[in-house]
Amino acid sequence: MSQATKRKHVVKEVLGEHMVPSDQQQIVRVLRTPGNNLHEVETAQGQRFLVSMPSKYRKNIWIKRGDFLIVDPIEEGEKVKAEISFVLCKDHVRSLQKDGLWPEAFSEVTEKHNNDRNRQTQPELPAEPQSSGEESGSEDDSDLFVNTNRKQYHESEEESEEEEAA
Repeated sequence: MSQATKRKHVVKEVLGEHMVPSDQQQIVRVLRTPGNNLHEVETAQGQRFLVSMPSKYRKNIWIKRGDFLIVDPIEEGEKVKAEISFVLCKDHVRSLQKDGLWPEAFSEVTEKHNNDRNRQTQPELPAEPQSSGEESGSEDDSDLFVNTNRKQYHESEEESEEEEAA
C-alpha cells in the first residue's frame, strides 16, 4: 500500500468513526510532546504519564497540546504506560458529552477552550480615529506590514533632495 493510500485510510478512520472507550481504555488530555512519538498526558484523575503513538498514526495524524486521546494501557511499561488507540476531534468530544461518557474533569477544559477559540475568531476591531472631515495630504505607511527578514533602509528627506539636485 502506498503512503498516500495509507494516509487516506488513516485520516478517514480518525475523522469518520465515533469511538466509545471500552472499560480498559481511558480518555486523556495531551500536556506536551517530548519527542520520539511520545506524548505526556493527564487523566481525568490528574495522573500523568507517557503514551506512545502507533506507527499507523506517525506522519499521518498530528497531535498538539490540549488534544484529547483514547489510550490502551500497557502493563509492562514503566515510563510509557499506554498506547494511543484513537485521536478525538471536536465532533467526537461533543458526541461523548451528549452520551454522558465524557469525564467531568475535562468538561471545564473543553468549555474554556471553546470560549478562548470564540474570542480568537471574533477579534474586537479598534475604534476608527475621528477625522474632522479633511483627509491628510501625506500618507502614513507606518501601519503597513514590515518584513523583519529584510534589512531596513531608512532614507531621510534631506538625502533624497540632495540626490535629486545632483
